Amino acid sequence: MPINDSTTALLNALSEQQVPSFSSMTPDDARALSNEVFKVSDDQRVPVAHVEDGTFEGPGGPVSYRWYSPDPEKRLPTMLHYHGGGWVIMNIGTHDDLCRQLVSRTGCNMVSIDYRLAPETRFPGAIDDCYAALCWVFENPEQVGANPNKLGVIGDSAGGNLAAAVALRSRDEDGPKIGCQVLTYPAVDAALTYPSIKENASGYLLEKADMEYFYSHYVGDTDKKEPYLSPIYASSFSDLPKTLVITAEFDPLRDEGQDYAKKLQGAGVATEHKMFEGTIHGFLLFPQLLPQAVEAFELEADFIKRSLC
Repeated sequence: MPINDSTTALLNALSEQQVPSFSSMTPDDARALSNEVFKVSDDQRVPVAHVEDGTFEGPGGPVSYRWYSPDPEKRLPTMLHYHGGGWVIMNIGTHDDLCRQLVSRTGCNMVSIDYRLAPETRFPGAIDDCYAALCWVFENPEQVGANPNKLGVIGDSAGGNLAAAVALRSRDEDGPKIGCQVLTYPAVDAALTYPSIKENASGYLLEKADMEYFYSHYVGDTDKKEPYLSPIYASSFSDLPKTLVITAEFDPLRDEGQDYAKKLQGAGVATEHKMFEGTIHGFLLFPQLLPQAVEAFELEADFIKRSLC
């Protein structure tokens, strides 16, 4: 299927604005650009009854989070959210609208984690913060109105990588039980071995050069097939939570996400996979422009409600 009209219009608009590739910039400049590109105006922001910022003590110092709740007086099923951005850029602010979209549709809590970024903190700093966040919510559910028996993890791109790694680590370390994981176009292969990396190498917002740039800042000397860095190389996929994987047709990460879903299914994990045709990596961040983003939010919300609520 060709790239759809709404996605083409988005790419053309970015091209007309001469938005440079992330890989051509310093991390600080790339962060500033992402903050601008993914900013949602106040009048477009989805209302949520309660939004509260806080911190908890993580393995490398205080970790900031943002708690979203439709009813802060209740103990609700709660999703731990890990934002995308190649472990280098973005934050809880760039993904504020994404969290609001899902809270408004699910009636669940969302706790969005501002984990440490690379290159200031390389692997495994981000996964350490994200796993610590899961444990903190489980041990202190009253702080964020959580039901500790109904926890899930969700992330897009690098955040999908972190959600998958947290699920693996919690299984391996007999940590908090995770009821479901939602992996949105996840990065699960730091070795970049899948055909779609080359097939969709340029022209579709996220490029192969960007992935190389992000990994160069994040990985350091780590073996690229270390499972918490590249979950697709885990020795076992059994006993992982119920999973939804979303991929996009014109995405360098398409094939690795699809294969991760197959590996989970092969291990007997209840796994659903949906590839959105005609669109690109990151499409959920543009619900005002891309109808498929709205469709994907509905799909994720339905899965979360069926899995946790």
